[in-house]
Amino acid sequence: MSDPGADAREDPDAPPEAVLDELFATIASRKAELPEGSYTASLFTHEKGENAVLEKIGEESTEAILAAKDDDLDELTAESADLVYHLLVLLAMKDLDLDDLRGELRERF
Repeated sequence: MSDPGADAREDPDAPPEAVLDELFATIASRKAELPEGSYTASLFTHEKGENAVLEKIGEESTEAILAAKDDDLDELTAESADLVYHLLVLLAMKDLDLDDLRGELRERF
């Protein structure tokens, strides 16, 4: 995977908790602009459609589970980041955003 979060690191003064918002903004931008050579854009235009992202979510979930089972915290962190990234792409595909996710989580506690 190329670097989907490169734009999210452009503001070194942004608080750490802003990273998901910045990443989602990058994903939304890639969806709208579909720049050539962008891994994120390729997920929106993949010949498999949303199945490409669904497969990645399954793959990253499995890898996170295996890393947790092996107590490999570095790998668990990396695979969790991949999982969250692909989940955010799926939300964008379905025209949902972080506010939708936050609202659902808020209702649960």
